[in-house]
Amino acid sequence: MTLILKLIVAGMMLMTMLAVGYWWGKTQSQSDTAHTDSPPDSKERKVLYYRNPMGLPDTSPVPKKDPMGMDYLPVYAGEEPPLEQNAITISTEKVQKLGVRTEAAALRELIRTVRAVATIQPNERTQYEVVTKFEGWIHRLHVNATGQTVRKGDALMEIYSPELITAQQEYLIAARGLQAVADADAQTRAAMQRLVASALQKLRNWDIAETEIRRLQHSGEVQQYLALRAKADGVVLEKKAVAGQRMMPGETLYEMADLSAVWLLADVFEQDLGMIHPGQLVTIRIDAYPDKVFNGKVAFVYPQITAETRTASVRIELPNPDGKLKPAMYAHVEFASFHSKNKVLTVPDSAVLDTGTRRVVLVDLGAGRYEPRTVKLGMHADGYTEVLGGLRSGEAVVVKANFLIDAESNFKSALNSFGHNTYYPVSEAQEITSSSTALSPAQVRYRGEGQIEAIDFAHATVTLAHGPIPSLKWPAMTMDFRIQEPTALQSFKPGQKVAFEIAEEPAGEFVIVRIQPADSFHDH
Repeated sequence: MTLILKLIVAGMMLMTMLAVGYWWGKTQSQSDTAHTDSPPDSKERKVLYYRNPMGLPDTSPVPKKDPMGMDYLPVYAGEEPPLEQNAITISTEKVQKLGVRTEAAALRELIRTVRAVATIQPNERTQYEVVTKFEGWIHRLHVNATGQTVRKGDALMEIYSPELITAQQEYLIAARGLQAVADADAQTRAAMQRLVASALQKLRNWDIAETEIRRLQHSGEVQQYLALRAKADGVVLEKKAVAGQRMMPGETLYEMADLSAVWLLADVFEQDLGMIHPGQLVTIRIDAYPDKVFNGKVAFVYPQITAETRTASVRIELPNPDGKLKPAMYAHVEFASFHSKNKVLTVPDSAVLDTGTRRVVLVDLGAGRYEPRTVKLGMHADGYTEVLGGLRSGEAVVVKANFLIDAESNFKSALNSFGHNTYYPVSEAQEITSSSTALSPAQVRYRGEGQIEAIDFAHATVTLAHGPIPSLKWPAMTMDFRIQEPTALQSFKPGQKVAFEIAEEPAGEFVIVRIQPADSFHDH
């Protein structure tokens, strides 16, 4: 019995030793394998590139800052964003049927042409009226037709006036008196000379030409009819004088203007005035001479707006040596306005799809794939639009049939929505009020605080002067944000302090998904 017990104990001890040996070998093998397969803990993650902190499609192989001073964010290996996640795929056959045409976004000098209608007017600086300062009668007209050209010193008419006859007689009497006192003392001669000069000055004050005064001095006889002469070159715009007419002091006899240079007054709409400045080059086409192009410069922008037409007058001065440009002629004016001295990134106007709250272009990825891309736009000019963000130079955008492609993408989105979303009863869904909106919890939100500077209800955007947003590494700045729920803006006003949450859309645009007054904001 003792022998059997000893054999059983020895067998159990042998089995235990075998089990322990097997466990030890297995453990060592797993430890060696794990040690061989796992990388060293000290190995750093590899940076693939640095992306724009605002979500724009701009990357850099080295660290840098954007124009607002924010650091570009590193993208590590294994963290690359999914490519073309919202791309639209259309068969080659359908692309040909739709007539899709693309054009590359390119740098160009953006020139905006402002067009306006204009009329030719006399140069106001050379207009004058012929009036008399004495009473009289018109004996004969030398200039007797509207439109007649006169030169300085030409006789306009011959006039009879008792006052002129009396003034001539006063001069002749004073002149004879001066001769009579030739041997008198100096004081007497000086007094008589003053009388002669006073009589001549009286004639000059009545605008009697020097030619007539010299003839009176030489002849020594009173002229019954004196000629009234032109004081400057010009063309008769209006003739009111009639032979035999009695004229009174201050009565207008002719309206005249020198048309060797004229003014072109263009009516520029109020919204275009910011593009007009003195010295700007102008191209002019006159209706009367369609085959001829005139050039000029802006001389003056008038300070007032015409309330009925919402236009302001812009003056362009033109030489008119041959007299072809006549007052009241119609003209068409084109003002060439350069956006800046440097080239800017542009796309054709037809490439932009405006949804009312955002501007989108369709980027051609090749092989029938198109990516909707939200872009930020600047100035429009002559069929092209400046792109401030969201697109790189050289990327091809759809410029024809893009509405059809957009309709196709909307249809696909509607189909994809069935069976992929869970319906929640109103009692279980998150309540959305007019002062708070929310997005899917799966999307990353970034919280910030700031003050409302302006609200654009038409485009559902708000301008916020916000403080730093550490989670995005954004400094304090003023930015425009689109709000996901436009009705939320109705309960806010400029100057109000708010707290908000933003989320990044697939196209790279940050939108406000929740906004409340700063004192009532709380985390969900």
